[in-house]
Amino acid sequence: MLRSRLALRPKGPIMVDRFARHPLQGKTMTDKTELNASHRELGARMVDFGGWDMPIAYGSQIEEHHAVRKDAGMFDVSHMTVVDLTGEKTRDFLRKLVANNVDKLAKPGKALYTCMLNEEGGVIDDLIVYFLREDFFRLVVNAATRAKDLAWIEKQAAAFGVSVRERPEFGMIAVQGPNARAKLIGLLPSDVQEKATKLGKFAAIEIEGPNGMPLFLARTGYTGEDGFEVVVPNSRVVELWNLLKDAGVAPAGLGARDTLRLEAGMNLYGQDMDETVSPWEAALAWTISLDDGRDFIGRTALEKHKADGVKRVMVGLVMDDKGVLRHGQKVLTANGDGEILSGGFAPTLGKSIAFARIPAGEPGDVRVDIRGREVPVRVVTFPFVRDGQPKAGI
Repeated sequence: MLRSRLALRPKGPIMVDRFARHPLQGKTMTDKTELNASHRELGARMVDFGGWDMPIAYGSQIEEHHAVRKDAGMFDVSHMTVVDLTGEKTRDFLRKLVANNVDKLAKPGKALYTCMLNEEGGVIDDLIVYFLREDFFRLVVNAATRAKDLAWIEKQAAAFGVSVRERPEFGMIAVQGPNARAKLIGLLPSDVQEKATKLGKFAAIEIEGPNGMPLFLARTGYTGEDGFEVVVPNSRVVELWNLLKDAGVAPAGLGARDTLRLEAGMNLYGQDMDETVSPWEAALAWTISLDDGRDFIGRTALEKHKADGVKRVMVGLVMDDKGVLRHGQKVLTANGDGEILSGGFAPTLGKSIAFARIPAGEPGDVRVDIRGREVPVRVVTFPFVRDGQPKAGI
């Protein structure tokens, strides 16, 4: 697979601008992960993503996509930001900071996906919260929003006496696919393999990895497949990458990661939502906990927005005709025009799919304006792919 030099975007490209410098990150220099040299040795095509020099593909993006759906692939996600929160009032702080309720996290190691909102109910970022101890929670936030996230978190944490510590000494590798867990667990010392095998979904453990390296092993991901996201010291990340590669885990770039997450119905911050969009408008209502007695930031605005009626909704689109759905294309509905958010060719489906934000209400016959031609599309409920297979009706 890695020797293949097939075209990066056969049949229908994902959008190149999705991997250009993110407008929110504001960096003037490009950062590199500890795996940068490893990517270049493998012949990766490198791009600037959120101010980081990252691999978009090592050869065929389509083959990398299928490797994750059918076997096991790995992604360098060391550009993601790990933030540790400590202090007696950390749980109280998170009750205020995020829209989902961290009281759902009762067992150490459990994880929660949530949005962090501004006072107007717009999404500052989406992130994962890990509960490690009552006085110790870990966040993983997006790379492109690092600076504004840290500033916002530190500002809100002051009133609770919570310490906010970024952990730049860590790298991260996502190992994803139906055989990903088995291949990684096979590298672990025998006395921790059972513990890693029993780890439930959306949970994490700290264990000893191969050759004594410390690992934070989380059963999470951004592909719709099972697997792990592994936080490892930067001093050992190249060693772990090479061990995984030798175990038959295929390196995969951001291009495949994007088509995988789109098929799985997972939002991309900056593309599908931002500070001007509420979770109601981004198909993220399931991440909002309007439980009694918890006044999280943005709650008042969200409740008003819901009471007034949500005017825009995010839907899935499938195009059965030839062509590619792309960000920014106009979507025509019976209630007015909308816009494609994330869109591209779906290798598992062999056709183009997209997220779109359109006016609420019955949309009627929906079309997309592609260079002046109105092409019919189907409105569907995502995810488009589940457990490696196209969802029924897609």
